[in-house]
Amino acid sequence: MSTQHSLRQTLSNPRTWPLLALGFSSGLPLLLVGGTLSIWMKNEGFNIKTVTAFGWVSSIYAFKFAWAPLMDRYALPFLGRRRGWLLFTQLALLGGIAAMSFIDPKQDPLLLGAIGALVAFLSASQDVVADAWRTDLFTGSESERGMGYAVFVTGYRLGILAASPVALTLSDTLGWRSTYQVMAALMLVGVVGTLFAPEPQARPPRNLFDAVVNPFVDYFRRHGAIAVLLFLFLYKLGEAFVGPGIVGPFFVELGFTNTEIGWISKVPNLAASIVGGLLGGVLLVRMGIRRSLYVFGVLQAITNLTYLALALIGKNPWALASAIIVDNLCGGMATTASGAFMMALCNKRFSATQFALLSSLANLGGRVLAPFAGQLIERMGWPLYFCFTVAISFPALVMLAFLRPNAAVVPPEEPASAEPAPAPAVAR
Repeated sequence: MSTQHSLRQTLSNPRTWPLLALGFSSGLPLLLVGGTLSIWMKNEGFNIKTVTAFGWVSSIYAFKFAWAPLMDRYALPFLGRRRGWLLFTQLALLGGIAAMSFIDPKQDPLLLGAIGALVAFLSASQDVVADAWRTDLFTGSESERGMGYAVFVTGYRLGILAASPVALTLSDTLGWRSTYQVMAALMLVGVVGTLFAPEPQARPPRNLFDAVVNPFVDYFRRHGAIAVLLFLFLYKLGEAFVGPGIVGPFFVELGFTNTEIGWISKVPNLAASIVGGLLGGVLLVRMGIRRSLYVFGVLQAITNLTYLALALIGKNPWALASAIIVDNLCGGMATTASGAFMMALCNKRFSATQFALLSSLANLGGRVLAPFAGQLIERMGWPLYFCFTVAISFPALVMLAFLRPNAAVVPPEEPASAEPAPAPAVAR
């Protein structure tokens, strides 16, 4: 299948367009309890160790596999098993984000952290169902999964645009309270997408045991299952240590205002990550997932050196924009490759639980380890710290060379997967 045909076929598929809205509603809350929240805390005068420690608020994303089986097994009494949970979490997120707007960080930092953790829990729950919905619908070829995931990531990046440059600009003009209220209202985009999205027909687990135990039994009985989890953990580790919650305060220390951070860094971020995600999907069709993971992983690692250059140069809008563009272009490509890889490893009977497990491990470094970044930065300084983030990116690529081509692939004998995930997920 040609690249042009694959792209045209994906964009003409009516299942594709709700991906944009659901991607938007997935991306929006992430920074409101991450990078944007860290800049709010920095504006309030908290030091870098306290700011990065607030990263524990979003660490709950790393454990979403723990309650994903319940969302796989049970359905709410409206809209179906996937869309019912989507609508519930989106409306709850609207209320939770609005609640954050009424808290003064200086007066009640623990309360802000607690409500932020609730928002993170709801956001992670929304992600569980959105990932399962996407995996259930896009069951065709490797190229269909790659392009479908790229479209979802495009919507996700648009959500980040709203939660970062738009939110940061509003914070300079309206203040943080009104900003978070506007962000809460934008969750209605996901609500509309949910109402118009098709409901997948995938068969749910038969009972609670089937929902809680069998997804893990199904995955871990595959050859190379643990090795694949370790690979996913390591693959995005270097990128996690230059996440928004870390580089945002770095930009503040360089002397950039909130508005400058929002528009000089985040708009190029958005454009580059969207182009990178879509380009990654197109190149994945030609290269296959295994080769894409290699090439995009190397590019993702070495682009962290652009932040080293920025640390040495100091405040320079062009250097900031250049670092953001290069980093997010390559990061978007790597995200598409890793996302398509994870989709290929999911048995459709347990898509919510298994994708939650895989994506949780892939993001565990950013959620659990990155909050310690502030201590490393204080000891190393920013230039040496960015060199460290490059070094920790390469063990995953070494490990990839030793993974068997069919590691952790869904067994072909599975009766509930009419089209089991093909071996080329790691075979090229």
